[in-house]
Amino acid sequence: MTQQREGTGAGQWASGSQIERDLVLTDADFTRIREQIYLRAGIVLAEHKREMVYSRLAKRLRHHDLTRFSDYLSRLERQPDAKEWEAFTNALTTNLTAFFREAHHFPLLAEHIKHKTGSVNVWCAAASTGEEPYSLAMTLLETLGPKASQSKVVATDIDTEALKKARAGVYPLEQVNKLDEVRVKRFFQKGTGRRVGMARIRPEVSEIVEFLPLNLLAPQWPIKGPFDVIFCRNIMIYFDKDTQAKILKRFAPMLKPDGILFAGHSENFSYISSEFKLRGQTVYTLAPK
Repeated sequence: MTQQREGTGAGQWASGSQIERDLVLTDADFTRIREQIYLRAGIVLAEHKREMVYSRLAKRLRHHDLTRFSDYLSRLERQPDAKEWEAFTNALTTNLTAFFREAHHFPLLAEHIKHKTGSVNVWCAAASTGEEPYSLAMTLLETLGPKASQSKVVATDIDTEALKKARAGVYPLEQVNKLDEVRVKRFFQKGTGRRVGMARIRPEVSEIVEFLPLNLLAPQWPIKGPFDVIFCRNIMIYFDKDTQAKILKRFAPMLKPDGILFAGHSENFSYISSEFKLRGQTVYTLAPK
């Protein structure tokens, strides 16, 4: 988990005015950044990500009126519990998502849950700004009807800023209008006045979803399984194989015996973990004991 409290010496993190002069990022600084984000979040930053790192963390340096990445990193390392670690992690987290992204998964989800008699619990392990967990909730409503109100989508992410946007549930209308008209009318409220051009998720959808901050590398996860379905799509690509294997091993007891794990289109868990077996295109079930 990202840290939630301010460490000692927090006064050093006073906000500063924007500065225009160049910021200094040395090879040693970039190495330290790669090491720290790996230790904190398991994210592996490739060498070619240097420009991305500069542009994203430069905002944090300017916020604190600093000109050298080495000074910023030294302050962080002196304060292991500082709130700024959360901003550091948020800055280096990639959020690429859309409603019903990789659409072939959602009919499979509907087929899996349509005969469930009790509540259905789904874990979305990379919630980002909310499009995926809300797509899951819409699928539950379409498939289960009134029974969906008894179900839950637990949506987690390490990026606390992304989760704020997700909880708000407000999106540009041009993004929402990519969905079919029936879904737009049923699940969204179009803004008026100052909100023209925006759309908000309707309460019947948002009430099913619970957003929580969660670092997949944390010793303990603040959620309880087992789940009928786990969506962990397009996040494992940021981890090395050892980290992937450890996370998949922890996923296994979080999934019901007949549960399904959904992966991203470019992810293959078959050669990483013996806990799961491939059932279909990027769809996994628990392997027999």
